[in-house]
Amino acid sequence: MKSITLLGATGSIGLQTLDVIAEHPDQFKLYAIAFGRNIKKAQEIINKFNPAKVVVLDETIRQALQIHNSYTTFLVGKEALQEVSADPNTDVLVNAVMGSVGLEATLTAIEHRKQIAIANKETLVTAGHLVMDAADKYEVDLLPVDSEHSAIFQALNGESYRDINKIVLTASGGSFRDKSREELLGVTVADALKHPNWSMGAKITIDSASMMNKGLEVIEAHWLFNMPYEKIEVIQHKESIIHSMVEYADKSVIAQLGTPDMRVPIQYALTYPQRLSLSSSKSLDLVEMGELHFSKMDLNRFPCLDFAYQAGKTGGSMPTVLNAANETAVDLFLHEQITFLEIENIIEHAMLTHNNIQNPNLETINAIDLEIRSKINESYR
Repeated sequence: MKSITLLGATGSIGLQTLDVIAEHPDQFKLYAIAFGRNIKKAQEIINKFNPAKVVVLDETIRQALQIHNSYTTFLVGKEALQEVSADPNTDVLVNAVMGSVGLEATLTAIEHRKQIAIANKETLVTAGHLVMDAADKYEVDLLPVDSEHSAIFQALNGESYRDINKIVLTASGGSFRDKSREELLGVTVADALKHPNWSMGAKITIDSASMMNKGLEVIEAHWLFNMPYEKIEVIQHKESIIHSMVEYADKSVIAQLGTPDMRVPIQYALTYPQRLSLSSSKSLDLVEMGELHFSKMDLNRFPCLDFAYQAGKTGGSMPTVLNAANETAVDLFLHEQITFLEIENIIEHAMLTHNNIQNPNLETINAIDLEIRSKINESYR
């Protein structure tokens, strides 16, 4: 029986993690959760799973929760994320919070040698050098939850890293994959949130439409698999059936395939190195699928992907700038304060005007993150 602490419980990844826990009550127990502002969904989770600890954003949200039991302890604030991540009763930390807020919790869990299932890509984007150094020091494996990184992780099982030619991340293309640059001029928030394959939260769906999500995954793959950016390729694959691939020195390509169902990589991260049945997931029928399509990524069409490669190769504090500018710009777009294409302009301006700092510490990263967000908000809100 593994005791699970789930950060970001009311988000898309969090809810699908709860599906996996519910399907295997003899294997997993939900020990603690953290959530943002979705009080209604949080109440349902607490009533169903009876977690011992619940981390809330602030006291207002705590008071709004209508929970009447004697076994749930409520903790308030960002520091409480670190507390539950270090809790001796936590076996596995699932970090599914959105944004860079998950960084300190991940570092704390690593220091306490917890098994970590990481779905919070921003943690590795903003501070990959700190996270991976800590993981090496404390001998902790980061088990990827993103479908693409899980696919690579599985394709690498039993293989030598020395034999890798390249890794190939696949991208659906998002909700605007068939639109030209000109056709993007008048797109709305509602248009952007219509992802053709996956059911995800608002922020990641917008990132998918801009291709920033794939850019963040490139940086994440660089850190998770110790892979130079020159050996990380992105191709468009509309069906999202091949989740990613690894090409080896002998030109053999190993790919992981499956229906678009995030519960599969989530469960694998929780059960690794074993596998469990997942009856709620649909088997892949290639005959029914009939055809799979692939095309080259156009960096002129999707400049956010190019920005991510640039930030990753520059290193230092530049990926922090990339992520902070993107998160802020996406939030502005979701609140209809900027257009979709202005997301790119904001990110590019933030990167061009930043004086890069090599090997920033955690304090510097947090300061830069705050500075970038403040500057953008002052200009647009």
